[in-house]
Amino acid sequence: MCGIALLVSGIRIGFSSLNLDSISSSSKSHLVFSVDDLKAALQRRGPDSLGTMKLLLPLHFNSSNSTNHRVSSFNEESHVLDNVSDMPESFAEFVFLGATLQLRGVSPVCQPLMDSSGNVLVYNGKIFGGIEVGIDKNDTESLMQSLGNCCSCRSQEHRTTCDFNGQAKGSIVDVLSVIKGPWAIIYWQESSKTLWFGRDAFGRRSLLVHWPTTEDPRFLLSSVSPTSSSLQDSGFEVENGTSGIKFWEELSCGIYSMSVDVKKSDGRFHSEIKKHEWTNAMLKELIEWERDSIEPKPAELNFSHSRTSSAELDINSYSSVLAQNVLTALRESMLRRISLYNIYQAQKETVPVAVLFSGGLDSMIIAALLDKCLDPNYEIDLLNVSFDGESAPDRISAKTGVKELRRVAPLRRWRLVHIDADLSKLTWEKKRVLSLINPANTYMDLNIGIALWLAARGEGWMYEESNNETDEDKRVNYTSRARILLVGSGADEQCAGYGRHKTKYMHDSWLGLHKEMKLDMQRIWKRNLGRDDRCVADSGKEARFPFLDEDIIRMLLDIPLWEIADLDQPSGKGDKKILREVAHMLGLHNAAILPKRSIQFGSRIARESNRKNFGSNRAANQASAGSVVINVQSYFS
Repeated sequence: MCGIALLVSGIRIGFSSLNLDSISSSSKSHLVFSVDDLKAALQRRGPDSLGTMKLLLPLHFNSSNSTNHRVSSFNEESHVLDNVSDMPESFAEFVFLGATLQLRGVSPVCQPLMDSSGNVLVYNGKIFGGIEVGIDKNDTESLMQSLGNCCSCRSQEHRTTCDFNGQAKGSIVDVLSVIKGPWAIIYWQESSKTLWFGRDAFGRRSLLVHWPTTEDPRFLLSSVSPTSSSLQDSGFEVENGTSGIKFWEELSCGIYSMSVDVKKSDGRFHSEIKKHEWTNAMLKELIEWERDSIEPKPAELNFSHSRTSSAELDINSYSSVLAQNVLTALRESMLRRISLYNIYQAQKETVPVAVLFSGGLDSMIIAALLDKCLDPNYEIDLLNVSFDGESAPDRISAKTGVKELRRVAPLRRWRLVHIDADLSKLTWEKKRVLSLINPANTYMDLNIGIALWLAARGEGWMYEESNNETDEDKRVNYTSRARILLVGSGADEQCAGYGRHKTKYMHDSWLGLHKEMKLDMQRIWKRNLGRDDRCVADSGKEARFPFLDEDIIRMLLDIPLWEIADLDQPSGKGDKKILREVAHMLGLHNAAILPKRSIQFGSRIARESNRKNFGSNRAANQASAGSVVINVQSYFS
């Protein structure tokens, strides 16, 4: 996992083909920060190494033809120019930054990477399939090699317009379209003088963009919004984060290119940003998120209902077969994410992987699967956040859950890490998280962000088991050193776990439910994953999402909707029905009947926030507090 960024200046960039309605020329879209601010934010994500590379494109005139402008390039590793006005008009400047948290390979890798052809890559992602990564190799190095073999074509009609001289070269779009796993990328292709950038189809890795404006003509990409060091001492750094709402946007999922050329009319650099279609047919189907079997025929529904109560006992029943298939696929998804050759061998921690743990259905399934896939010599940290001590619902379910895990996996050493917090005492922490969730800006985003950020830090306490049966377990301070954090994102969206899914079903039946679930999956990149990635990664941890594996998404779409959920049944039974059957198969019978609770409610941060900012939970509910935009001055008063 990495923090990556790019600063581009000296080019007139067009993006009319993207149909961007949110570009604002308001003076509020100017955000003051230095490259050092950006480096600091990125290095919290990638503490192992930090690299900077500057690429300059000078104008050269062919003496035999004054109208023929040629673009060439060279690079230098140096401190970058913070002031755009310092840049000579005869140059365009690209500044690449990469901070690395190395989790794969046997040798240290420092980004940005440059190959012998002059191509430059900064990459924040994992490759779980599609491109071969050797057992001793790093994802970024392997991707660099694959991209270096690509043609220089920028056309959507790649296969019909390219002349490969008999060589079967693919396009950059082809290579990125086949990657399985989360990624965000910035890549300079020297031969075509083209910048490529983008993020995976579900947005599992953050990438923010600043589109050029009159006030700030730079084109910027970054994993995270920096906090301006020039404002930190004055106490207005948080306002920097919120006034940057119009400055930064979540980059829409997809692959983009920006080819650089010189216009004859003015002799200056110009470029047009284009968005490309995915070329992987299966991936396009997943993005469209269409299901063949949405609404059951009466006979099918009656048959399903008639065997719901006996599904646990009848292993040969249709629903049990489906659940077994999902369980098998989830196990394979977990193996891809925690196989030891995927973990950088220099990491000698006894706990390489932790779980964001509420004790609820999703986190219990993840923990049980992790136990089945991880070497038994490793311990497993279960990270639980509470804003109400031992009384928060998530703390209560977590303590019950770890007992159940110890029953089904008694040989594993489970560590329940109690992470306690008092919202009223989190001053600088709230300011930090407010910057991290940017461009998200609601109380719900901040509450979720704070809980995730605290969990990722892993600072809390645990009970140290006594070797003597007569002695009580000792409470000790403990900080998890796990660099990989498994998160259950995607389970509710795909399996009808939210309350709004039941509401939609009651009003508009099966088709309405399908449309609501489809909407959730197609906006998860904007509403959830970018924010969550930034909050987890700020502590030098990498979030991994077993439920958002491409094969899991495909499998769940192939299952009839009425086998995924039965929302005529009460909460804790019909919602996420398929996952409840998976839990039973894992022996998690208590977890299988737990109702859904979001982290902001289960940890009780929402209650504390509502009392502070709205006076009471009732007043907050009347004001629809979750969607209210944060008023920074009153929030910190």
